[in-house]
Amino acid sequence: MTLKDTEFTVLGAGVAGLAISTALAQRGAKVTLLEQADAIREVGAGLQVSPNGAAVLRALGLEQALVAAGLRNQAVHLRDGISGDTVVRLDLAARRPDQAFHLMHRADLIDLLRTGAEAAGVELQLLQRVEAVDLSGGKPVLTMATGAARCAGFVIGADGLHSRVRAALNGAVAPFFTHQVAWRALIPAQPGEVVEAEVHMGAGRHLVSYPLRGGTMRNIVAVEERRQWVEEGWNLRDDPLEMRLAFDRFSPRVRSWLEQVNEVWLWGLFRHPVAKSWFGANAAILGDAAHPTLPFLAQGANMALEDAWVLADCLDRLGISAGLPAYQAARQDRCARIVKAANGNARAYHLRDPLRSVAHLGLKLGGAVAPGMVLGKFDWIYGHDVTAKP
Repeated sequence: MTLKDTEFTVLGAGVAGLAISTALAQRGAKVTLLEQADAIREVGAGLQVSPNGAAVLRALGLEQALVAAGLRNQAVHLRDGISGDTVVRLDLAARRPDQAFHLMHRADLIDLLRTGAEAAGVELQLLQRVEAVDLSGGKPVLTMATGAARCAGFVIGADGLHSRVRAALNGAVAPFFTHQVAWRALIPAQPGEVVEAEVHMGAGRHLVSYPLRGGTMRNIVAVEERRQWVEEGWNLRDDPLEMRLAFDRFSPRVRSWLEQVNEVWLWGLFRHPVAKSWFGANAAILGDAAHPTLPFLAQGANMALEDAWVLADCLDRLGISAGLPAYQAARQDRCARIVKAANGNARAYHLRDPLRSVAHLGLKLGGAVAPGMVLGKFDWIYGHDVTAKP
């Protein structure tokens, strides 16, 4: 193996960091994974692992853990937010029986990835906050929160939206506030409910919900357009009443969910450009560090998984000098297209009349006349398998 005993330092023990650490270690590399927190905690809420992401977990030997931790999504159900009526229901179980879409808590995905990383021999170091990355010398130098300098043979930035490695490769770029904010919450689920992702669409707002953890929990993500700026991040608490007021004209089904919310988190949605440079002589970035995306196609975690596999594969097959440009060439256009598609979904979910009525009618007719065509709109995403041999 080309990577045998090659030393890598990965920043960030999220989905991207754990996946790339595992993929490299399974190929013989020596991987040190630095995480700024003092523990890998249960953070975030629900996410969806679509078939393209599941293919990577399968290749990493983690498919059984994925099936055990997730629920298989049966359908995507688009509803009119006000009336609650069905606009179109895309039956995944009937029309994509060979493709599994998994609904799961982010913490459960992190847990199975961490188990895989530990089994592969990755060294995880906690309480390692990196304040700056210097790539100007022969080796990367990390400035830690303690003030200490730490050298790395090769550094991989899986350090998210505010990546220090991305900044070292590309310079600082100011994100653009979309004038949309999102709330996330978890409530108890009613037993026996259909396992499907529901999207309730209204003028200037929408709400997505689906069950988690064996049907015992319900995940809620609610998005509203507003002028007031809200900071970007996952750690801002909000009053559940604010979310209830934003959706007080929605259907009784939605309002009944929101009445059960006792704790809610709010964050501002920002657009970040896809990075121009994904690598240097001794550094690379992946996941949100390379291509942050809005959460309207449920592809953030899946793109990170794809990146991890392709980066490790390119470095192993081609070596570092040739593998790095091959990695960016393989990933940049696809990721940019997914980011653009997610932006388009945001607009489609929030249409106002008369466009909203026309669009909903078109979806209803399409679902009735050619349901396979409606579902096939994103086959280019879900049907892509980065682990398949060319």
